[in-house]
Amino acid sequence: MRFLWVLLCCVMGCLALPARAQQDAVTPATGTVTGSVTDADGDLVPNARVTLIDNASRQQRSAVTDEDGRFRFRGVESGKFTLGIVAKGLEPSSSQAELQDGQALELPPIALKVAMTNTDVEVTLTREEMAEEDIRVEEKQRLGGVIPNFYVVYDWNAPPLTSKQKYKLAAWTVVDPINFVIVAGIAGLEQAGNSFPGFRQGAAGYGKRVGAGFGDFSIGAMLGGAVLPQVFHQDPRYFYKGTGTVRSRVLYALSTSVIARGDNGRWQPGYANVLGNFASGAISDLYYPAGSRNGGSLILENGLVGIASDGLGNLVQEFVLRKLTPGSRKPTATP
Repeated sequence: MRFLWVLLCCVMGCLALPARAQQDAVTPATGTVTGSVTDADGDLVPNARVTLIDNASRQQRSAVTDEDGRFRFRGVESGKFTLGIVAKGLEPSSSQAELQDGQALELPPIALKVAMTNTDVEVTLTREEMAEEDIRVEEKQRLGGVIPNFYVVYDWNAPPLTSKQKYKLAAWTVVDPINFVIVAGIAGLEQAGNSFPGFRQGAAGYGKRVGAGFGDFSIGAMLGGAVLPQVFHQDPRYFYKGTGTVRSRVLYALSTSVIARGDNGRWQPGYANVLGNFASGAISDLYYPAGSRNGGSLILENGLVGIASDGLGNLVQEFVLRKLTPGSRKPTATP
């Protein structure tokens, strides 16, 4: 069923290609913005979060300073922008600058003062607000302007979601009416092929297939998108890579079905996604017809199919779906 979902997404999204091609044709030359962050004594500050906000579009992108205290933004559109810096133990800072077409702009070192006592609280709130802004952007991402594409983020250094934000994004996905239309369409295909014959035919059989399909979808969305990511402190979104060789991108996309970025920013085994696939299969075994249940073997099979489907879906995300999502952010700060 997940493969059909991806296929429907691709077909609907193709409607956006002509408009996207026109946009690409007039894209102005972009430049780079680089700089460094120091403290009041001139010592370089690693792991500072730098946010660049386009003054015209208000779109933002983030990066983290490396061990030498340096940061870099590639593919920046020309115009005025605001730069905000947040570092633990130091006062936040912001400044404005302007980038010309194709310019490689090197900013002077940005010095941060020693913070007041309550700086740690301010930093936490700032990161939560950044994550909230990311969610607002993701909730507008739709393939062909129609089909939801909420669980992909194009800022490699996007801050982690709080537990509340994970539940918010999952709930927003479940209640989206387009997802219900897709579930109803898949149920129609199942009825035509007499899948799950225990449901029988007719209006009642179709209603049961829709209910079971929506149950699969909503349980999977909440378990894999909120409950288990909260338990294991992992990010349920797909982080778009967009750079590197085709082979490296393929391996990355496939691997993200079994690995995940933790809320601490480190990659780790994808417990939330893997267990979510098996748990969804186990729960669905409770409401499908008795004749369609095969106990543990079916749960194992569905779990493995779910993991493989996730890998395929991430592969399509990496190479196809960004072009079919009008208004999506340009990839930023990819390693």
